[in-house]
Amino acid sequence: MSGPGLEGLGRLLLVAGAVLAGIGLLILYGGALGLGRLPGDILIRRGNFTFYFPLATGILISLVLSLVFALLRRQ
Repeated sequence: MSGPGLEGLGRLLLVAGAVLAGIGLLILYGGALGLGRLPGDILIRRGNFTFYFPLATGILISLVLSLVFALLRRQ
């Protein structure tokens, strides 16, 4: 019971697994690379309140992902 639909599903699951593994590695080792502490990330501490907005980190990750997907689309 194999067909073109199952091959496509298999590829989709492999790509989704690779993306999830990449996100997991980024979360685990992103701090060691300096992600989350870039100039441009907003951190406000007032008493027992802390507000953190990773603006520069989000822009950097967006640029890298856009480049990766653009390269994948060309092939």
